[in-house]
Amino acid sequence: MISPGSRYVALGSSFAAGSGVKPRLDKASGRSQRNYAHLVAEALELDLVDVTYSGATTANVLSESQNDAPPQLGAIGPETELVTVTIGGNDLDYIGTFIRGSLMNTLARPVGLIAKRLGNRIRARVSYLKDQSEYDAAADSLTEIATQIRKSAPRSRILLVDYLTLVGPGTRPRLDVPLNEEQLPSVVMMAEGLAAAFAKAAERTDAELITASSASLDHAVGSPEPWTTGFRFVPFGGVPYHPNEAGMRAVADLIVNHLRANP
Repeated sequence: MISPGSRYVALGSSFAAGSGVKPRLDKASGRSQRNYAHLVAEALELDLVDVTYSGATTANVLSESQNDAPPQLGAIGPETELVTVTIGGNDLDYIGTFIRGSLMNTLARPVGLIAKRLGNRIRARVSYLKDQSEYDAAADSLTEIATQIRKSAPRSRILLVDYLTLVGPGTRPRLDVPLNEEQLPSVVMMAEGLAAAFAKAAERTDAELITASSASLDHAVGSPEPWTTGFRFVPFGGVPYHPNEAGMRAVADLIVNHLRANP
């Protein structure tokens, strides 16, 4: 078990930073004081170094600075005992594409109603399909991140924490999200490809896998107790398609329970 006072470093993008979850610690990074890293550190009394940053890619973890922030791996040192990693969605433009598609469909609705009255049909089309090579590249980058962490912190436990599910079995097209029956399944395929990349990286390394994706299937957009926000034309009260406060708490609980069950 990770002992109290141990150094814990959190790496990742907005799904780790907690964009939109109040209170916000830092405007540039979108980092929240109630993101899962802070909740884990609080529960286990750890010394947290949170370098998560909204919009980050795996390159921003490995080697590229982001605005004024240096590569996130620089926060790892030999004294680090726990590292969590949630990254890779921006490599695939996962959430960005989802938001743009929802926005396009929302804007197209008035035009579509007018066209329907004129006897025509207009539909905003967005493809979420990615080539397998893109998922393979994400898995390779996650593998490299885990490998570099191990080199810098030989004694650390590395947890690859995948993404909360946005589209679950109960998510309804048009009603819960402004996508149609053709678009919604491709979002699911992208989420599955991202989750598989995490699983592949964990299998290749000694990193441990936290499957937030499977744990949140019944808490997707449109469910009675969603762990993520839905689409907002103007995002009052949160960022579209990102973890909400309940989602951050759920991921933190998954991590804490995992560490306690596997000391």
